[in-house]
Amino acid sequence: MEFNKEAMPKHIAIIMDGNRRWAKSKGKPVSFGHKEGAKTLEKIVRYANKIGLEYITVYAFSTENWKRAEDEVKALMTLLQNYLDDYAKRADTENIRVKILGDISALSMGMQKSIQNCMERTKNNTGVTFNIALNYGGRDEIIKAIQQIANKVKKEEIKVEDITEKLISDYLYTKGQPEPDLLIRTSGEKRLSNFLPWQSVYTEFLFIDKNWPEFEEEDLDKAIIEYQKRTRKFGAN
Repeated sequence: MEFNKEAMPKHIAIIMDGNRRWAKSKGKPVSFGHKEGAKTLEKIVRYANKIGLEYITVYAFSTENWKRAEDEVKALMTLLQNYLDDYAKRADTENIRVKILGDISALSMGMQKSIQNCMERTKNNTGVTFNIALNYGGRDEIIKAIQQIANKVKKEEIKVEDITEKLISDYLYTKGQPEPDLLIRTSGEKRLSNFLPWQSVYTEFLFIDKNWPEFEEEDLDKAIIEYQKRTRKFGAN
């Protein structure tokens, strides 16, 4: 499928919804859905790198996901840790830079070690920046940013009048990155679910009925083409 590479979005965010319902529809356990979803993610990130996308951010585990069944959370964490370890091993053969967005202090020491190792091993790669939102919550991110800024004000390192949108953005997990041009959510759900609320104020949204394990490279192409048909006004008109 052809799209205008001159008008490519720089940053695409994805809410990978539907792993569980896809597995249940096939009479499979939830863990099977997450494993197939991980395979889909790997395929899509590689394709994003191939077509020259600069940033891709995926919602892997939210601060609210801790409320799920203990067995499911444990299986998800194991899957994610193996995923990170695998990326670290392939750092020299795949030009993908991995970054984690979220509060990693609440994760196991093993997971934290895998995160740090993966980010360190891939930090000099020049292809797509692959952001994994892990133990991420948009409101929590903003609260933490405000707390850090308030502490700076308290220490008289920042004046109240110095607080701007740019300053707040510099205290978010996405510091130095462009805001998402396009946000895709699979499974037909139509909400943000606490994902990048600050960063997505002018993002184009696209909701797709497919469950995440069914998502293909062609679906990403179609999403980019749909994005290119839209006129982004940023409140100007």
